[in-house]
Amino acid sequence: MSLGSPRHRTAGTSAAPPIGTALGVVAGAGRPGPSRIVAPVGDAVLDVGALAATRGGPHPGLLAQPNLDGLLGAGRPVWREVVGWLSEQLAGPERLTGYLLPTSGVVPVLPFTVADYVDFFACEQHAANAGRIIRPSGEPLAPNWKHVPVGYHGRAGTVVVSGTPVIRPSGQRGPADAGPSRALDVEAELGFVLGRSDTAPGRPVPLDEALDHVFGVVLLNDWSARDIQAWESRPLGPLLGKSFATSISAWVTPLDELAAAWVDPPPRDPQPLPYLVGPTDRGLDLTMEIRLNGELVSTPPAADLYWTPAQLVAHLTSNGAPLRAGDLLGSGTVSGARREQRGCFLELSWGGSEPVPLADGSSRSYLLDGDEVTITASAPAPDGTRLSLGEVRGKV
Repeated sequence: MSLGSPRHRTAGTSAAPPIGTALGVVAGAGRPGPSRIVAPVGDAVLDVGALAATRGGPHPGLLAQPNLDGLLGAGRPVWREVVGWLSEQLAGPERLTGYLLPTSGVVPVLPFTVADYVDFFACEQHAANAGRIIRPSGEPLAPNWKHVPVGYHGRAGTVVVSGTPVIRPSGQRGPADAGPSRALDVEAELGFVLGRSDTAPGRPVPLDEALDHVFGVVLLNDWSARDIQAWESRPLGPLLGKSFATSISAWVTPLDELAAAWVDPPPRDPQPLPYLVGPTDRGLDLTMEIRLNGELVSTPPAADLYWTPAQLVAHLTSNGAPLRAGDLLGSGTVSGARREQRGCFLELSWGGSEPVPLADGSSRSYLLDGDEVTITASAPAPDGTRLSLGEVRGKV
């Protein structure tokens, strides 16, 4: 499995920006013992725990753990201290000799234990397109859509790290029809990794505190079996159409690294209820790319998301549900206004009626066995350049 260096691109594509300060977890590297926390440094990875232990880094006990669980539970003051120190270390890579591991000798593992997984439906373009495909004679959006961030509770146990193979799921496709899915799809999403496990049952997280619970962002592919999903989601679900695999990038980009990427959300009509309104209601201006077998097929704009990260956290807890460190919130499919910005094959092929033409002369309505999908994203950096969030990759 690959750690998802953005430098590994198909010939003929432009070079991707470097990954900024980010954290992941790897095993291997010819060293005994458990997995370790690392950060990207060019074509290598930095053993963060070893560096902190010998260079007087902050919270060396947290950074020596085999995953990010302890750090996620520590809260934003600790996160800022660790990320600030790590950024300073990465600014002088020549001083990191002896702490670098070659990426060829390590295997990425899931960087944190997923406590709960909730996937939202936060993009108006995607929701409207899906409505037009599924209900061509009805209203595209459900009556509640512009009033409440709609979501479903997913399966934490099938969240996997980038590079993990995806097995085509089987299930019911109709009243007398069962078997492997014939409509396997991708969903290009942002994933928000939560920390701070100090919320109490019965106490909603107010909007102005919501981002204090968001450690960072991953890229997320919520693989979908559209035929299974369509049959079972009447009205509940999805269930088996989604629960077989959700892939996330190996790198978690801390929210503080994305300070230059905040943008105002799209105009809202009607105005959301007061608990969803406030200055932290802002989106992230990330440019995403979906590649099928190396070929660029879509460029979804994350700035178009109707519901923002702070709103997702505030709404999730508005009934008093507590958060746990390691909770993962998916944005739902990110899609733009143009066809080449649609974030899944349901939209790109308009439910299979308009197959997507490919450079080799073939086309796709949905994924075939052997297809590999890679999703990348970049964001504005404070110095005017761009940084990458790494990639999430999976092969059917």
